[in-house]
Amino acid sequence: MVGWGLAYAALVVTDVEAVAAALARDFGLRRTDCAAGGRERRVPVFAVGASGLALFAPDDPFLGHGARLGVHHIAVEVPDLAAAAGQVTLAGIPVAHAEPVPGMNGARRLLLAPEATVGVRTYLSEPVPLERSPAGWVERIDHLGVASADNGAGLDVFSGRLGFPLESMQTDLEVRIAIESFTSDRYGVVCHARPPEPVGGLRVAFVTVGDCELEFLQDVDPHHRADPAGLGPGTTKQDQGAIARFVASRGPGLHHLALKVRDVDAALAALGRAGYPLIDPVARPGSRRARIAFLQRQSLGGVLVHLVERESR
Repeated sequence: MVGWGLAYAALVVTDVEAVAAALARDFGLRRTDCAAGGRERRVPVFAVGASGLALFAPDDPFLGHGARLGVHHIAVEVPDLAAAAGQVTLAGIPVAHAEPVPGMNGARRLLLAPEATVGVRTYLSEPVPLERSPAGWVERIDHLGVASADNGAGLDVFSGRLGFPLESMQTDLEVRIAIESFTSDRYGVVCHARPPEPVGGLRVAFVTVGDCELEFLQDVDPHHRADPAGLGPGTTKQDQGAIARFVASRGPGLHHLALKVRDVDAALAALGRAGYPLIDPVARPGSRRARIAFLQRQSLGGVLVHLVERESR
């Protein structure tokens, strides 16, 4: 396995200071201001479990050109950059940088060749020191969602080549069942159920990276399209449509951030009182026997976030 886990995930947001204030005030996360790219300018990074969330504006030079709102990249923490670069190269994943470049808080980093990481922009990074405090109602990053065109290719890269363990796989499917009723004044009522008809679904694979997972989400059947979207609470059909639209418009890549919480109902109530717009005002069933709820993208500066309550592993 390459590295120790996730050093941080980089988020691109509309207003860095507004989102930073929200994460500190309403999510109870601890902030560390870090130098980025060896410059004096500093960016807010929040410790979440053993990992971190770094906030950037779309035009931040640390990200390069064309950064879009959402989850931009991940950094895998390694103790020795040269050794890790050699390891991934032997595994068939080239390194894009000839030499390490300045990363976060004095740590150096190396970009893995983007064409080799199935749309998941991935760096190797030296450890990034962050100020940590006891966990509040957000326990850690549960997972980072990846809109996938081919889960098999994602597993080959992150599990097969980089060596991160496969946690689980499943298929999320929404079906419609039609029931016909025949009511007669002489023969009574007879009901007939037609075979279930799939209307939407996703193939899901979880790969463990440190104390969180990458969740690869692949459209089950491109002929089943979800309703354009999302004015009411979410469903599996809508989730499928969101992934399909993302891949069609932007290609495969990092799609959303999921935070593990102890009590999703209490979290939703608190965020609702604080004025956060919610896609799911009430938690619904999710992957791995979880209860989940999504926040509207504008809640945290254009990043799609959802909360996950499930048994600890």
